[in-house]
Amino acid sequence: MQLFEEIEIQASPATIFALYANVADWPKWDPEVKAASIEGPFVSGAKGVVHPNGGPKSTIHFTSVVPDRSYHAECKLPLCKMRFEQLLTPTTTGTKVRHTVVFEGLLAPLFGRLIGNGMKKTLPEAMRSLKKHAENSAG
Repeated sequence: MQLFEEIEIQASPATIFALYANVADWPKWDPEVKAASIEGPFVSGAKGVVHPNGGPKSTIHFTSVVPDRSYHAECKLPLCKMRFEQLLTPTTTGTKVRHTVVFEGLLAPLFGRLIGNGMKKTLPEAMRSLKKHAENSAG
């Protein structure tokens, strides 16, 4: 299962990326996140912990971090992997932001229904909140 959301933000990729890099502040703009932390800097290979609202804490592994461009991360679930891909594309008026969530593995259909269906409802809200925070930071 895969779901994604896109939004145009009137802020630079660097401004938006700074919000991503401040992992402890994710709950300020993402309603799905109750708490989050990272061990060390926001770089490829870093690990942290994310605690979603209504779910258990999970280790998050940042598999790829490209400053001001993108990051990919994953959380392991029983017989399933949940991947997150955030992509920033500069535009003439700011940045196009795309957040993608992918469930892979034997139990992907189950977790897609259990977690993914809820994320379909909250992802647009998270994107609007990211837009508001980024535009306030930029402006």
